[in-house]
Amino acid sequence: TPLPRTPIGYLQHCGKLTPKPGPGPIKLWYTGAMANDPTRVFIHGLESSSRGNKGSFFRARYPDMIVEDFPGPFEQRMDKLERLLEGLQPLILVGSSYGGLMAAVYACRHEDRVDRLVLLAPALHLEPLEPYRDRTLHMPVTIFHGKSDDVVPLDAVRPIARRLFADHRLHVVDDDHPLSATFATCDWDALLGGGPGKDRSAPG
Repeated sequence: TPLPRTPIGYLQHCGKLTPKPGPGPIKLWYTGAMANDPTRVFIHGLESSSRGNKGSFFRARYPDMIVEDFPGPFEQRMDKLERLLEGLQPLILVGSSYGGLMAAVYACRHEDRVDRLVLLAPALHLEPLEPYRDRTLHMPVTIFHGKSDDVVPLDAVRPIARRLFADHRLHVVDDDHPLSATFATCDWDALLGGGPGKDRSAPG
């Protein structure tokens, strides 16, 4: 039976290619989730990386989650995201700050492939979203934004979110831009559509 159309690099990254036991030539078998299970993705912020606090949390708690580095200018980051997610759906995208902007733009370009968005202080006021200002997206969107955010202004994000997302919940919390007090207290199992992977670890 042919393997699902899933990039080999992603399968190796998630440890989902395993040797078939027994004698004879080694064969690789797909041992991950079924093809219609959501693929969970974390997209870090402008000056962060996959090794930041949020990326480290997701990598430890959800071993099957895609957590990668996105260096360079916006379109270079988007090109890498497009390559990583080619052929994968449905998608649950978690984006932090600039990564929230990337997640929103990706959803505008591929609405039929995105199951839901979780946006953490998303930089929706920046120019890359401008071509999509008249769009309305209908997937569920959850947004967390701190009252004391001095990087991404809440007052700029709120009206954009209201126009762009038909089904969204904006949680305004008593927190800063990194959501230092809020992030670890979120019910991530519920937000990400199920429990963690089988190698569940406590975040460091």
